[in-house]
Amino acid sequence: MARMTAARAAVEILKREGVDVAFGVPGAAINPFYAALKESGGISHTLARHVEGASHMAEGYTRTRPGNIGVCVGTSGPAGTDMITGLYSASGDSIPILCVTGQAPTAVIHKEDFQAVDIASIARPVTKMAVTVLEAAQVPGVFQQAFHLMRSGRPGPVLIDLPIDVQLTEIEFDPDTYEPLPVYKPAATRAQIEKALGMLNAAERPLIVAGGGVVNADAADLLVRFAELTGTPVVPTLMGWGVLPDDHELNAGMVGLQTAHRYGNATFLESDFVLGIGNRWANRHTGRLDVYTAGRTFVHIDVEPTQIGRIFAPDYGIASDARAALGLLVEVAEEMRAAGRLPDRSAWAASAQERRATMQRRTHFDDVPIKPQRVYEEMNKAFGPETRYVTTIGLSQIAGAQLLHVYRPRHWINCGQAGPLGWTVPAALGVAKADPEAQVVALSGDYDFQFMIEELAVGAQHRIPYVHVLVNNAYLGLIRQAQRAFAIDFQVNLEFENINTPELGVYGVDHVKVAEGLGCRAIRVTDPGELGPAFEQAKKLAAEHRVPVIVEAILERVTDIAMSTTNDISDVTEFEPVATEPGHAPTAVRPLRV
Repeated sequence: MARMTAARAAVEILKREGVDVAFGVPGAAINPFYAALKESGGISHTLARHVEGASHMAEGYTRTRPGNIGVCVGTSGPAGTDMITGLYSASGDSIPILCVTGQAPTAVIHKEDFQAVDIASIARPVTKMAVTVLEAAQVPGVFQQAFHLMRSGRPGPVLIDLPIDVQLTEIEFDPDTYEPLPVYKPAATRAQIEKALGMLNAAERPLIVAGGGVVNADAADLLVRFAELTGTPVVPTLMGWGVLPDDHELNAGMVGLQTAHRYGNATFLESDFVLGIGNRWANRHTGRLDVYTAGRTFVHIDVEPTQIGRIFAPDYGIASDARAALGLLVEVAEEMRAAGRLPDRSAWAASAQERRATMQRRTHFDDVPIKPQRVYEEMNKAFGPETRYVTTIGLSQIAGAQLLHVYRPRHWINCGQAGPLGWTVPAALGVAKADPEAQVVALSGDYDFQFMIEELAVGAQHRIPYVHVLVNNAYLGLIRQAQRAFAIDFQVNLEFENINTPELGVYGVDHVKVAEGLGCRAIRVTDPGELGPAFEQAKKLAAEHRVPVIVEAILERVTDIAMSTTNDISDVTEFEPVATEPGHAPTAVRPLRV
């Protein structure tokens, strides 16, 4: 049997579980683990500027490809507490990441030793497992269990805390015979699927709501096949966006209070049956439950049994992995079609596309300062269907979800449930690290961009190129819009006159200088006609210099983006003029029909 330190055993297990990339920041209490990383080889390490940034990089890395598990590493004390936000983000969106932290020696953890904190207790509510390993011989089993839990059932993050003496202790471990534990995922039975499909067939105007669980299960192909077999229109959730292309004839658009389409909400309100697959019924998707559920029958399929009935009681629930359920749904639907037992849904599907062609938002404005809608119109022109978009929260994300187009799963990478400001820059670096040849385009408002702006230096140091579209109105735009209900505009304005960049006026921070100071390239745009050329130049600069390239669009100070102010998907306020002629929405998926 081979003898090695527990830290080396942990690294060997990472490699055998498929890990070849890690993100982190070394420190005294985790240095034995870093020594093992260097000695063992096979895992490339990206040095973050902030450990929270490392956790978001790990999440972006996981979300990019099926099977990826991002790893973030930090030392004891504040490194772990800084990564809690990343763990919360991953937990909320069912994303497996592994957080490894150092810890004070076991004998002094309870003595208020320097940077000794009970990080396992702090992390437990936002992880599937959080443990401080007190016996070196347990390290292999704990890491083995961690990967089993991250992949089983509803995916999610794990934190493993390693006291420095535990890392340094030699143990018996044979990496050559190590095997990952089998992954557990519940699977629907044929009887359950036949009942669900029978309920769908009995409806006149059914919809499929496809959530992030379909993406996590790598089941988009089966989702599209099932929708096409049954002729059922599909509503992707924000986390499920891309499971079928935006231009697919069965894509009904998104539903919700904010990140929704006019036609998506209208079609949903006409439906009489909803089959939810791998979705959470998130509150910003449903709004008021009495409006959302009225007159509709619901079937809910989810990998986590306790998710069924958590928000409202469906008429029928099935605990199943999305891929397993969709595989059976396709199988049974094919049998029914062969027997002539599937209803004709063509008229219902056509009505959804008719709404799509008539209920559009305007994007074409020539105003200076730039209206944000024009930015997304130009992004649609500049960035093709292969683009991986990365964003987190704010009016920029809401407007982007309303106006951009996504054609493939894992090409809208969005922090949905937690929505931490600052997530976008490090997550985009993680995505670009996972898919170096991809066109990665991040989208931020100015405040999100400033939260973890130091991580741009990581892209410069490690040559990780991507394009970052920064829409700057020098405001906390979403909070300002929410404050309308309180008749205030208080502590949300970021403007000031920058004495070093007077040409900016009151837009404050000179993001171009900051980005360039961090080793990146940046372009500032003040006229909408300059947006398209700027995006093309950014793509060339990113390819040439292999660094992040920022395109900053100076927006009008105040724009209210369409959303409900009454928590009601039937009552969404359109603050801006809607499209009334084709030239108003030139990049819409369907030409406007008036």
